[in-house]
Amino acid sequence: MSEIWNSLQAILGTILSFFYDLVPNYGFAIIGLTIVVNLLVFPLTLKQVRSTRAMQEIQPEMERIRREFKGDQDTMNQKVMELYRERGVSPFGCVFPLLVQMPVWFALFQVLRNPAKSLPANSRLLEATSEEGALRFLTMNLERAPSDVVGSQGLFDVATIPYLLLVGFVILTGYLQQKLLSPPKQSGTSNPQAEAVQRMTKILPLMFGVISYIWPSGLNLYFATSNIFRTGQQLLIFKIDGRPGPPPDDGKPATKGPDDGKEPDDGKKPPRPQGSTKKQRRRRRR
Repeated sequence: MSEIWNSLQAILGTILSFFYDLVPNYGFAIIGLTIVVNLLVFPLTLKQVRSTRAMQEIQPEMERIRREFKGDQDTMNQKVMELYRERGVSPFGCVFPLLVQMPVWFALFQVLRNPAKSLPANSRLLEATSEEGALRFLTMNLERAPSDVVGSQGLFDVATIPYLLLVGFVILTGYLQQKLLSPPKQSGTSNPQAEAVQRMTKILPLMFGVISYIWPSGLNLYFATSNIFRTGQQLLIFKIDGRPGPPPDDGKPATKGPDDGKEPDDGKKPPRPQGSTKKQRRRRRR
């Protein structure tokens, strides 16, 4: 297992070194590595998005089954599994792609946290890691965390501005990506699942912002680039499969309000029926 782990880190380190040889800048090397990693996991990302959409589409039927067999857990589970088979949906389809990608993310974390351990022996980047302040990008030392810079330089020092801007960029791009992934809100209905997704859209970017504040800035650059790239991937998936519609309701019939079924009152009098003018009424009396 350790050999596989070390091999994975070595592959990522080789890719990072390759881009550094093309453009001798650590920041551009991280951006190139980010693009390659996201391209490699795109099939898994597509599978995950499609599985999530399929699960959303069968939610009304699942809610109906839960209400109908509320007191019979075994029958309810059986009906749910039959629904999965009929619609070709796997309950693990949304999670499995993430589990496959997690080792790649952990290995990438180790590579960017300490690149010297994963780089080839003849790498120019390996030589740069031994030089003080060589791993820089846009005036930032990508080996340092924003919290360290703020602790040593102060919050309002000019040197800390790029680090804090990068953290803010991670939060902004994360929010835009989550907003794009969340299904559109359906007016006039209450859907607990959709409301939970909307809450996560706001919470996850803030969590990554807190983490980015204490992680090395090289990782923050990876997260920001990855958010931008995955946003483009999501737009491509929308072009392939179409944008998802509003989230389904819980399967309950909508309740009518007190004014439902009544004619709208726009302040105008209804038109008189034909034959109701004064002249026509006189003619009829004659």
